[in-house]
Amino acid sequence: QIDPVSGMVINLTDLKEYMQEAIMEPLDHKNLDKDVPYFAEVVSTTENVAVFIWENLKKLLPMGTLYKVKVYETDQNIVVYKGEETISE
Repeated sequence: QIDPVSGMVINLTDLKEYMQEAIMEPLDHKNLDKDVPYFAEVVSTTENVAVFIWENLKKLLPMGTLYKVKVYETDQNIVVYKGEETISE
């Protein structure tokens, strides 16, 4: 939802801080398989990187704000992840 007062979904300064904590600090200039504990047990494919980013951002962003994560491995290989949907019966 767009905030009627600010006109934004989320303050970009806040978003930058969330992205720094969720993405840059754990992944930037790292050997994923050796330096990131998550990938000790999960294969470091682009798909799994997208899931990792989703899970980290979801913990930080206000509920309902995160819509999708898009990771560009190359111009031709792009992964979009929108989280896992669970269906309650």
